[in-house]
Amino acid sequence: MAVGQLAYLPITLSHEMYSTPVSGLLDTGSTVNVMPYSVGLKLGFVWEQQTTFVRLTGNLANDVAKAVVVSGQIASLPPAALVFAWTQAEEIPVILGQMNFFTEFDVCFFGSQAAFEISLKSR
Repeated sequence: MAVGQLAYLPITLSHEMYSTPVSGLLDTGSTVNVMPYSVGLKLGFVWEQQTTFVRLTGNLANDVAKAVVVSGQIASLPPAALVFAWTQAEEIPVILGQMNFFTEFDVCFFGSQAAFEISLKSR
């Protein structure tokens, strides 16, 4: 499931009656999950209605972001509630980061094989 040496994961994001399949970058160095503007629109979010701001860092430090909660489903695993920093930036992928993708899912990377395995966290 890796493209080059980057780990991308097919995941379906849902909010209310909207759903969209995306390819999310598994980023252990990212503090938060990040969603580009167009994906948020596909999920029915309205920028002006979101009131909780999120401060981004790194390459996205100059971009405004707002918190949104969606359901994320990977293959046959049960869906999990995921919190995203929804940004108006478009030139970024969906980023799956420490808060809260890696708190909901266990991921085992096999770097030499450019592969990974994923499971829902043990409850």
